[in-house]
Amino acid sequence: MQESPGAEKEDEAMMDDWASALAEQNGNEASVAAAPGVFQPLSKAAAPSTRNDIDMILDIPVHLTVELGRTKIAIRNLLQLAQGSVVELDGMAGEPMDVLVNGCLIAQGEVVVVNDKFGIRLTDIITPSERIRKLNR
Repeated sequence: MQESPGAEKEDEAMMDDWASALAEQNGNEASVAAAPGVFQPLSKAAAPSTRNDIDMILDIPVHLTVELGRTKIAIRNLLQLAQGSVVELDGMAGEPMDVLVNGCLIAQGEVVVVNDKFGIRLTDIITPSERIRKLNR
């Protein structure tokens, strides 16, 4: 199939437009690079001094959950639950319970009662390397 002479002229015009746009872009990059003070180099001396970077996140709320165990249950059985029903969990009595922050396991512990309130005594803190290993499973 042969192109018409008009199509060739359009292609040349488009190429000229692209060439001029690229030349303009290259000219702007050169002027930005040549302009002193437009972009300052990043350095630790230029950073504002803060006491500790962690201070910025200390007031962010997180969800702490203590998990006794889990189970799967059919909706039929769920709808039959009533006051006094017992749901069997996969956790065994005496096993440490999982402590999760925003759904991520961070520790394990045992239940304690303090002033008529339940609490958890942490017995094992999960190291960052253990957390990463569990995520990769």
